[in-house]
Amino acid sequence: MDLWFSEVHTPDVKLSLRTAKQLYAGKSEWQDIEVLDTPAFGKILILNGHVLFSDADDFVYNEMTVHVPMAVHPNPKKVLVIGGGDGGVAQVLTLYPELEQIDIVEPDEMLVEVCREYFPDFAAGLDDPRVTIYYQNGLRFLRNCEDDYDIIINDATDPFGHTEGLFTKEFYGNSYRALKEDGIMIYQHGSPFFDEDESACRSMHRKVNQAFPISRVYQAHIPTSPAGYWLFGFASKKYHPVKDFDKEGWKKRQLFTEYYTANLHVGAFMLPKYVEDILEEEEGKNESFISYWMWGRCPSCYFKDLPR
Repeated sequence: MDLWFSEVHTPDVKLSLRTAKQLYAGKSEWQDIEVLDTPAFGKILILNGHVLFSDADDFVYNEMTVHVPMAVHPNPKKVLVIGGGDGGVAQVLTLYPELEQIDIVEPDEMLVEVCREYFPDFAAGLDDPRVTIYYQNGLRFLRNCEDDYDIIINDATDPFGHTEGLFTKEFYGNSYRALKEDGIMIYQHGSPFFDEDESACRSMHRKVNQAFPISRVYQAHIPTSPAGYWLFGFASKKYHPVKDFDKEGWKKRQLFTEYYTANLHVGAFMLPKYVEDILEEEEGKNESFISYWMWGRCPSCYFKDLPR
């Protein structure tokens, strides 16, 4: 008898994967955790009924989360990862010898142990001597940080449940404060294709656009994501993700990648029209609000010089 796992994306759409066997099932203080073995995607990690990643496609997410900011920031030394208990983001960060400190804030210790057992290639990143894991709430950790980090990566799962506080105005404001004067924040922006997910994308962009002077969105194809399409956010105090991209410098590193390339870096910020419309509508709401309350004049007078 065939066994299938199905993740509901909308009332009318499911992602269904044929499953060879269940490798693990448990419940931590924070969430339900499950590991399945599948013929098509290898091992997959499921949190609260939703696919977090698979053996087959996690490299896309990890590479696009790490290489984009690392190819833009000219001198990063300290990186903070909020979430990241699987170790995938840390594993890619450890490819950069100039990084001196990688702090990971993950509340769920059980998740870390499960990933160490079932996804050892990803979790190996957690064993790098530059990595320190803090088992606590990410928002609470950020409240005690100021001018500390060059790059912050919000690797939290989604804006619901115990990670909901990592997608709020307070979180983005605290991230801004925790970054150094030229810091960069990367965050997962979700999938905008289905109507059920669009409102979360809009809300995130509006909040980040209020908190940072430079806020851009880029994209990647991740098969196990809703619609196979995923967005990431790039927010910075100083650097533009394309204009300040050190293409030749990154290429000289000769790092092995499976998805990210220097050419792809630029292309990832070229978004479909419907996504551009969503983002511009939310930016327009922010500009109108700021203009009304602070300047009493056309918002374009203030925003015209910001990189776009």
